[in-house]
Amino acid sequence: MAHRPFRFGVHTSDAASGAEWAAAAQRYESLGFSTLLLRDHFDRQLAPIVAMTAAACATTTLRVGCLVYDNDYRHPLTLAKELATLDVLSGGRVEFGLGAGWMAPDYEQAGIPFDDPGVRVSRFEEAVQVVKALFADGPTNFTGSHYSITGHEMYPTPVQHGGPPLLVAGGGPRMLRIAARHADIIGLLPVKKSNAEWADQNVPDASAEATDAKIRTIREAAGERYDRIELQLTVPFVVVTDDRPGVAAAIAGSLPADPSGPPADVDAILSTPYVLLGSQDEICATLIERRERWDFSYYAFGSELVDTVAPIIARLAGK
Repeated sequence: MAHRPFRFGVHTSDAASGAEWAAAAQRYESLGFSTLLLRDHFDRQLAPIVAMTAAACATTTLRVGCLVYDNDYRHPLTLAKELATLDVLSGGRVEFGLGAGWMAPDYEQAGIPFDDPGVRVSRFEEAVQVVKALFADGPTNFTGSHYSITGHEMYPTPVQHGGPPLLVAGGGPRMLRIAARHADIIGLLPVKKSNAEWADQNVPDASAEATDAKIRTIREAAGERYDRIELQLTVPFVVVTDDRPGVAAAIAGSLPADPSGPPADVDAILSTPYVLLGSQDEICATLIERRERWDFSYYAFGSELVDTVAPIIARLAGK
């Protein structure tokens, strides 16, 4: 299969004012970012639907999305109507990210029951089916263990045929298999070690070998539809340097010991897809190599990395 062209998103969630938010969105657009992506938590961040709408109104080509909506915070019919409305008002510039939920403090603060992972994931999969049915033509009838929809016909009809593209982010085998069956975009991430607020990342599950296994799971579950899936990755560490081994050694040395896997070394840091190190030429070459190996073509970066990655985006976006 021919590789998809590169595109890039910026992951951001806050601004001091509407003018500042609009100016930031316009800057991301001018720098060649494809998408502005928000989080969905109850901590210090803007509410995603409202912020997505403001960003879409301030720009003309920038896509807007959430990485990702927590399914347990909204009924899927309510969320589908909001997204369909924004898709119409933005001229078809919405991406729809959905997840099963993981941050326990959000649930505790809101008084929302924090069910076992199996229940949350099953409810999430039903929600995916509900929203996809609502975005299809005709009335929706759905009966499941968690949701029941009777004769509802979505209005407005999204501009994008079949609705905004669905992004599912996951790291465990079950979530990846669900994503492979339903998603247009799959975001890979390491499996979280706990449900505590912003817990330490699972370093062994961020390795190149773990990523190989995740891609195999997606391929096996997706079958013939694999070629229609876009693979996405959020990269938290980008350092432009002329000393890749030295910076990799410093990162490896800063990581806490993890009894679930071998200690990270220079090779592990240089090979994990969640770290980009080197000159601009080396980083561009690394992204191309990783697209060859893993089919990653859609990358998201935190807003604090915008200036660092802007020259790389200028060279690779659309290629």
